[in-house]
Order: sequence, then structure tokens, then C-alpha cells
Amino acid sequence: MQVITTTQALAAFCKDAATYDFVTVDTEFLRETTYWPKLCLVQAATPDRAVIIDPLADGLVLDPLADLLADDHVTKVFHAARQDIEIFVKLFGLVPAPLFDTQIAASVCGHGDSISYDNLVRAIVGEQIDKSSRFTDWSSRPLSEKQLTYALADVTHLRNIYVNLRNEIAKARRQSWVEDEMAVLENVGTYVVQPEDAWKRIKAKVNRPRDLAALQALAAWREQKAQTNDQPRSRVLKDDAVAELAIQRPLTPAAFEKLRAVPRGYGRSSSAAEIVDVLKSVEAMDKSALPKVAEKPRGPSPKGAIGDLLRVLLKAIADSNGVASRIIASSDDIDAIVLDDHADVPALKGWRRKLFGEKALAIKHGRLALAATRKGVVEVPVDLE
Repeated sequence: MQVITTTQALAAFCKDAATYDFVTVDTEFLRETTYWPKLCLVQAATPDRAVIIDPLADGLVLDPLADLLADDHVTKVFHAARQDIEIFVKLFGLVPAPLFDTQIAASVCGHGDSISYDNLVRAIVGEQIDKSSRFTDWSSRPLSEKQLTYALADVTHLRNIYVNLRNEIAKARRQSWVEDEMAVLENVGTYVVQPEDAWKRIKAKVNRPRDLAALQALAAWREQKAQTNDQPRSRVLKDDAVAELAIQRPLTPAAFEKLRAVPRGYGRSSSAAEIVDVLKSVEAMDKSALPKVAEKPRGPSPKGAIGDLLRVLLKAIADSNGVASRIIASSDDIDAIVLDDHADVPALKGWRRKLFGEKALAIKHGRLALAATRKGVVEVPVDLE
């Protein structure tokens, strides 16, 4: 088992890895008390070699790894890649590409939605992973032999899984499915949260323009503060508190004390003073400058008969393709399609639109019907002339 602790050894491995068509990659990190993940280990494997890279080793420079991740001749294979990629975007300013995520690939091959790595290893490789080291402190040194063995297993089994899934995808002719999903992962915007967009992550019902303006401003303030201080968002302020502050807009310490979601005494803190400044700027906004609140959709209820028909269609398509229905469309997707032919949802984009979205719109507008037969639900074109 090779643990790389010098830049020279890392450069030698990365030079060798660049001669192969793929390399499997995984990371171990800590994030419980920080906004940015703290990288503790990088595991990587070529078809015939596996190593552990210690980014905490004195003097180790990760530039050779950055070059390998950017090499467009080598496919970088991850499982559930988003958090790993976020680390590399923060470190190197790049998304590893070309990219292959085995969790996504497994979902389009019928192995289930969001299947875990250990379950995928069991299903494809036929081995059981010892998970007892999963939640250990990866920043502590020295690492035990048990920890290192566990970490290395995350990339050694991944080699066989990748080859297997790549063949399954080719056989099923679902390359376009995977390519659409990888395009999202390869977009650097997927991992960089701009403060002005942070409000979109908060589930809050706001019905008035000034409430929405306050929510946007407060969410941006929290995001900036979390990034600057390297704190989790919830350590700065929880989502429900941000939503309540946006609607109630307290301007005095006493007004803060009347809020349910804000901690007692918070109104006397320096953060509360910053929030008051944010809220005063919102109160001073001219009506013409306030954001528009989305209008309540008009039309048939998403929970009515049309929605029911689309759910039957989804179930039939999922069954015939051997995949979980929520991989193709979510319940929210269906609700949105019932209300809007041009809804901005995954089910009306890419391979999902071809497989399900176009048929869903055809049913909605009476151009397609469904019939029950002994062989299951079938689609019946409708002649409207």
C-alpha cells in the first residue's frame, strides 16, 4: 500500500496514470464545522495500481494531481461525485473532466436511484466493504492500517464497477442519458454558490415583493458571512430563522425577542446589527425596484386527473426501461408540467424529455391516451381531427 507524501512521488504517479484511459478517484474530508470541506486524503487508482495521497503531508504540492484531473485523455471515475468535485473546484478552480459518476451510471442501468457505494460493490463485485472506519477523524495522523485499507477500497472496487457499468450503458444504448447527467456535474456553476442566488436554496413561502427582497438580501448576507468565516450556513443562522426575519423584519433588539426561530438574546449580537442594516436597506427600496413574486399558476390542479394520468405514464415508462421512476421524473416535475408546458424541470430536458416529457405533454393536450392491456399499460395515439 503506497501512501504518497512528497510532490516528487505524486508527480511520478500522475505521469504514470496519464498513460491510461481512466483513473478512479475518491476523497476523505471533514466538513462538520466549516463551510469549505477540509481535504484529508485523496485515493486514486489506475487499472493496475492504487495509491493514497496525503494532502496534509508537510511540503506536498498537489499541482501534479490538478494536471491529471484536467487531462482530457483520462476519464476520472467517481462515485457520488458532487462533494469530491466541490473540493477540487475550491482547490484548483476546475472540474475534473471527462467525468464518469458510477452512482448516476448505475441509476440509468436499473441499479436503483442514488445507490450507495457499498451496495453497488455488493451487487457488481460481490464483496462486502467494512464500513467501520467511515466516520473516523481523517485529519488525525498517523492513520491506522484499518483506515488506509478502508480508504483504498473506495477506488480499487470502483475500477471493476466502472468497466461493468460502461459495458451495460453501451449495451442498453443509454450513452446520451449519462452524457446529459455528466454535463451538469462538469459545469463549475454546480459547485459555486453565489451569495445573490443563495435564497433559492431556502424553502420559504413569501407572497409579497418586499418579503422576497428581504429573503434575497438576508440569504446573501448569510452566505457571504459563512464563506468569509468558513462556517456552515446553519452556524450563522438557520433557514427557518432567515425566512422568519424576512417576513417580520425586526429593527430593534426587543423585536428580535418576539421571533420564534431566532435564538434568545440574538437581537443584541453584532450579527443582529448587521441584519438590521440589511433590513433597513430593504425597507428603503422603491416599489419599482422590488423583485416580482411568482404568480400563482392557473389551470388544472396538479393533483387532479391529468396529474394522475402522467403518473401512470411515468410508471409504465419506468417499468419498460427497468429504472426507478424518480430517475425519469419527480412528483414535483409532474406537478409543474400539469401547470406549464414550458416548466423548467429536468423531465422536460434532454433524454428525459424524449423518453417521458413529450408524451406527458401529448397526454395533457389530448394527443395521446393510455390503455390497460394484459401486457400492461400501452400508449394509444389520438386523432383530434
